[in-house]
Amino acid sequence: MKKIIFQNILNEFLKFFLLSLLSLSVIFWIFQAVNYMDIIIDDGRDYLVYLKFTILGFPRIVSKVMPFSLFLSMYYLIQKYEIENELVIFWNFGVHKIKFINFFLRFSIVLVVMQVLLTSLIIPKTQDVARSQLRFSSINFLDNFVKPKQFNDSVKDFTIYSEQKDVNNKLKNIYIKKNISPDEFEIIYSKNGQFININNNQYLELENGESLNISKSNIRNLNFKKFQFNLSNLESNTVTYKKTQENLSTDLIKCSLALNNLIIDDKIIKIENCKKSNLVNIYKELYKRFILPLYIPILILITLTLIFIPKEDRRYNKFKLSIFFIGILTIIFSETTLRLINISLIKNFFIIIIPIIIILTMYSLFIYFLKFRFNLKDRYENLY
Repeated sequence: MKKIIFQNILNEFLKFFLLSLLSLSVIFWIFQAVNYMDIIIDDGRDYLVYLKFTILGFPRIVSKVMPFSLFLSMYYLIQKYEIENELVIFWNFGVHKIKFINFFLRFSIVLVVMQVLLTSLIIPKTQDVARSQLRFSSINFLDNFVKPKQFNDSVKDFTIYSEQKDVNNKLKNIYIKKNISPDEFEIIYSKNGQFININNNQYLELENGESLNISKSNIRNLNFKKFQFNLSNLESNTVTYKKTQENLSTDLIKCSLALNNLIIDDKIIKIENCKKSNLVNIYKELYKRFILPLYIPILILITLTLIFIPKEDRRYNKFKLSIFFIGILTIIFSETTLRLINISLIKNFFIIIIPIIIILTMYSLFIYFLKFRFNLKDRYENLY
């Protein structure tokens, strides 16, 4: 009977948890996708690159939303069962509160493992694949990012301005600046222009204009009636190199060990972003992947404190409101600890053990409180 009770509780929790997790993730994904649309499309990438890039960012959003969705689901479940007097029924059926706590604590460990797998394996891979979409795609929609009366410098060493753009993407009064070298740049003015494609290469065909080539030594001036400006060799300003958060977890661990002279392997130092100046970011990334998920059991334990005060108690409304704010503050605090990670291993160690200490402290208090108030000496024999 007790197994059926716990199974029903878990099923109801999972339904609300998965629904809220998916709903919140989709909402945040849509907002992010809209922002990426302006960045990627204006950068000259095609729509397929944009679609792949945004979809691959979904697992990262899920991992960010998961703690709040988990806390919200657990808080809702306890509240629902308390209001409908189902918790009282559980206690009357012999479901001890400590076993109720142990059940969800064990389940929270499963969620921790899932979150670690998500943050340490799936997300780095999807982030790297998403970045590769930009890394290996070409800028083939240059006419998309030219907007009238706006300077656009999303292409590396290339800035373009046009006073007018008609429905056929023909431009008027065009100003272009192209950096050739640190000491040399080119400025082009043209009355008219349009983007054309010749042998799968993009050109900006300019008419009735003037070109100035300016360097330290001299200035060269050239007037033209028609000039085809080659755009095929332009590069985006969008970051395309592999970031720290896109490296494999095993590479980051090996890199951190090598930078601390704990292992010696020249191949490890060749890992992208594996350098002393980036060591703090490597620590932060490892902390985010393996330690932050440990706050999940804390959120579960915080919501479980609601079972200690029944709804008939006059303090109940204030108590449940306090628990909600404590849970939200815990989520904020867990994210804030990421900023505390620094180059010192000793200081980082104390930050790492914070969630472990909180879990052990809360669980010990639960046992002490139940034992002291309800005299559960005989019941603890079956605790483990």
